[in-house]
Amino acid sequence: MTSVASRDRVFGRVDAARVLRDLADARVNYAVEEVRRPAWNIDTYSASLPAEGPGLPDPGGTWERACRFVRDYEFSPPRIVRAVYDPEQPLLGRDMLLEARFYGLHFYCGVRVTEVVDRWRGDARVWGWAYETLEGHLERGKVAYEVVKRCDTGEVSFVVSCYSQGSPALGRVVRLGWQLFGRPTQSRFYRECIARLQRFVESAPDQPPGRSTRTGQLVWAPSDARAYRLDALAIHRIAPG
Repeated sequence: MTSVASRDRVFGRVDAARVLRDLADARVNYAVEEVRRPAWNIDTYSASLPAEGPGLPDPGGTWERACRFVRDYEFSPPRIVRAVYDPEQPLLGRDMLLEARFYGLHFYCGVRVTEVVDRWRGDARVWGWAYETLEGHLERGKVAYEVVKRCDTGEVSFVVSCYSQGSPALGRVVRLGWQLFGRPTQSRFYRECIARLQRFVESAPDQPPGRSTRTGQLVWAPSDARAYRLDALAIHRIAPG
């Protein structure tokens, strides 16, 4: 990965397209063999969506609508995390640059989609995807987002499965902040992801909540994410790869 150490902390807006390109040579920053409690947080969040009738997913029904929102990262609460990516890249293998907002600090962290799920799991129809953290990320770990329909009952749910820990490469100040606020912010993010997806699916929109913001050929997600005037005064931390 091209080093961005000289841009570790900057004021003003960040050239997200350039930072995203720098992710191409970055590697996943952990090994699965390392993942074990208590050093790692291992979590599952699940919530019900409006049910369908038993059987295969209904055309244009809850399961299909939820899959579209999950595919396009529309469920992410933009005041906590928004993402930029190249929509021309296939979903599997796609690099995404996440911008996490936290009390006037913006942390830019890279992830890569390393799994796309499209299968039956017993009597359940499952679709979703997962990303893993790349070098320079504040965390190490993996998050999977899945939409599940139990075809015997018609129940539909959104399931978030994740494991993570703070990166050992964090500096002392950021490490302290992560120890104090990282875990509560992480939990709030997943709860708001679920609530947001429930709200979109229950209101039955066929379109995303806003118009996608584009940076050249790149797309910011969710589509109602906006840059704010005060971004020019924020401190942006771009961890070196």
